[in-house]
Amino acid sequence: MNNSKTALLVDSGCDVGKEFATEYDIRILGLKVVYGMEVFSDGVDIDPMTVYERFPGEIPTTSTPNVMEIRDLLDKIKEDGYENVIAVCISSKLSGTYNTVKSVLEEYDGLNGYALDTKNISTGSGLLAMWAAVQLKNGMSYEELVEKLPAKVPDSHVFFYMDTLDYLKAGGRIGNVTGFIGKALDLKPVITCNPEGIYNTVTMLRGRKNSVKRLVNIVEKQVGDDADKWISIMNGKAADKVPEVEAQLSEKFSKMEIVEKKQIVASLAVHTGPGLVGIGVLKL
Repeated sequence: MNNSKTALLVDSGCDVGKEFATEYDIRILGLKVVYGMEVFSDGVDIDPMTVYERFPGEIPTTSTPNVMEIRDLLDKIKEDGYENVIAVCISSKLSGTYNTVKSVLEEYDGLNGYALDTKNISTGSGLLAMWAAVQLKNGMSYEELVEKLPAKVPDSHVFFYMDTLDYLKAGGRIGNVTGFIGKALDLKPVITCNPEGIYNTVTMLRGRKNSVKRLVNIVEKQVGDDADKWISIMNGKAADKVPEVEAQLSEKFSKMEIVEKKQIVASLAVHTGPGLVGIGVLKL
């Protein structure tokens, strides 16, 4: 436990790796993956490969954790001796989780609580949680971290492309992403979250050739190489692309540390389908 007795809670959509979460005692609140009457908890009783295996015949939906689950997790945090809790959540424009968690924290007795709307998704949110965990380990107080976190939100970004927009459309998460793209043109949008936390197209990739190189070029153009940064590499059933992503990043960024390489979680796989390649960047 850190000196400030502050626990970190993230929803599973933040895509924080299990190893890091275990090392820093980050509590993970599982989003729900729903197949008709069957409801699964992300990372507990369903994994992304199960979602991919049930595509395309079955396309599930997702939902937020219920109030009792959130309260139960807060009870456990309190029982473990923590006095404060910071909840890091994916964008409130993409999920109702932030608003639900914030509401529960406001009514919960026995813990000082703060919920952060990262206005981001996947590792774009997770990198903020990882940064917060390191600050707590290094001795930052709960009050100071609560003050600093909102200002850190604009420093975190995620950029990704996927083989098809069909799953994003099916889940109603299309945001400002161009929705009329013809498959015959073989165009793939590079997607990020805008400052309001809504999906937005950065540019279009045509064809599959050199798509990783072009993605890395876009990341460099968007975030630059003028500051130290953490980088994460995400994939959705596209692990074969990870070494190429890492090699391309090493050529472009001199001031980076790759802090995470992982498959995205089940609840995100629902909306993106197979073939996703993503890069998260946090300016330090």
